[in-house]
Amino acid sequence: MSQHAEQAAAFVLHSRPYRETSLLVDLFTLEYGRISVVARGARRSGSARRFTLQPFQSLHVSWSGRHELKNLSQAEVPQVMAQPVGKALLCGLYANELLQRLLQPADPHPRLYLYYTYLIQELQQSIDLEGALRTFERQVLENMGYGIALSHCLAGHYYQYNAQQGMVETTADSASYTGECLLAIAEDRYELADVRRAAKRLMREALAPLLGAKPLKSRELFMKTRRTA
Repeated sequence: MSQHAEQAAAFVLHSRPYRETSLLVDLFTLEYGRISVVARGARRSGSARRFTLQPFQSLHVSWSGRHELKNLSQAEVPQVMAQPVGKALLCGLYANELLQRLLQPADPHPRLYLYYTYLIQELQQSIDLEGALRTFERQVLENMGYGIALSHCLAGHYYQYNAQQGMVETTADSASYTGECLLAIAEDRYELADVRRAAKRLMREALAPLLGAKPLKSRELFMKTRRTA
C-alpha cells in the first residue's frame, strides 16, 4: 500500500550518499517512527538539501512511496538548530545510533520522540549531558517494552540486574547496585557521581542484549577521541 505524508515532524538521524547525486536519509518522525527516504539530487551543487538534511536538525518533511524506502518530496526547516559539538556531538551520535539499531521501521513512538527532542535541546546547550542521555536511554528501553522496574528497590539493600527478572536483591559486592542509586535513577535524579556511574552501567547492561554483538560505531568513536585527547 502506498504511503503519503505531508509536513510530518521529523529529525534527521543519519544521511549517506546514494547513487551519483542523491542521499539516503534515516528520519525519526513523530507520527510514523523511523522512516528511510531517498532525497534525489540532494548532493548536486547548489542543492539546499545538502545543508538541510543534517543530523539533529528538526524538519517538516513530505514523502511518498509503496515500499520501505520512500521518496522525499519536501524538507522544510521550521527553525535552524545549532549543531552539538565536542562531547555533546558524540552523545548525539550515540543516541541516533540507538534509534537506528533498535527501532523497527514505521513503528511510531511519539513519547520517545518527545524525549529525543528534549535530549537534542540539552545537547545543544551542553548542560546536563549525562543526565539527559541516561533519561533518554531509560525511555528507549521503556518504549520498546524492556523497561526496568526500580520503584520496589529499598534503601540499604543491594541489587543485581537480570535481563529476564529485572532487579534482583543480592549481597553487596563490586557488581551490585545500591537501592539508593536505583531509586534516584527511577526519578531521573543524576546530581550525585555514584548515581551517574550506576546509571551508565545499568543502561549498558540492559541495552546490550538488544544491540547484540555488533559494536556501536559511536562508542568506538568516543573511545578513539579519548585516546587522542
